[in-house]
Amino acid sequence: MTTIEDIDKEKLPRHLAIIMDGNGRWAKERGKLRVFGHENGVKTVRSTVENCVKLGLEYLTLYTFSTENWNRPKLEVDTLMRLLVSSLRKELKTFNKNNVRLNTIGNIASLPQKAQKELEETILKTQKNTGLTLTLALSYGSREELTNAMKQIAIKVKNNIISPENIDETIINTHLYTQNLPDVDLLIRTSGEHRISNFLLWQIAYAELYFIDVFWPNFNEHHLAEAIKNYQNRERRFGKTSEQLN
Repeated sequence: MTTIEDIDKEKLPRHLAIIMDGNGRWAKERGKLRVFGHENGVKTVRSTVENCVKLGLEYLTLYTFSTENWNRPKLEVDTLMRLLVSSLRKELKTFNKNNVRLNTIGNIASLPQKAQKELEETILKTQKNTGLTLTLALSYGSREELTNAMKQIAIKVKNNIISPENIDETIINTHLYTQNLPDVDLLIRTSGEHRISNFLLWQIAYAELYFIDVFWPNFNEHHLAEAIKNYQNRERRFGKTSEQLN
């Protein structure tokens, strides 16, 4: 069984992103409400962050709450927002102890005021940390992100701030929520689903994708290690041939 001690620290993905899927189905299997799954999913977030710190990863982005998740039952949405606030309060000390810097992407203004305030305070109190950058994607949707970026660029073109012929990948990147993050190297999705679900569509252009048939509350150190080990055994060509790389 692979552990994080088995990982080659010289070949780590710089930016790991995870679609944390399966909380509701995990709870349903146990005859519980979906919120029970989300509560246990928070424990997996904590252990995953700790393992990423041990590995020495630079960036971890978690798909925490999507723009589409607002359509879920009110009880579930309210519980997720409550868990967000309580988790941030509980984890602040641990973040600072482990040199973790908190970051967020998404339409943060759409979150409840209490959640916004807790996020702002935690980001402020961890901003000087220099270890793992933990990004929570909240009220996030990649299509909305790209649409907003195009609107911003269009306004600048209209006001003669940007010339249309100068629009390139760099210009687009600087108008995304993730402008201060590198592209994703490895994307993991739990629960056995094989979809991207509107997550970081631009940023995963050359990411390695890893799907695992394990619900998020059951995801552990060994699953993380196996995913990274699998990543390290792949040849990343970025459009080139194997011969060119060698």
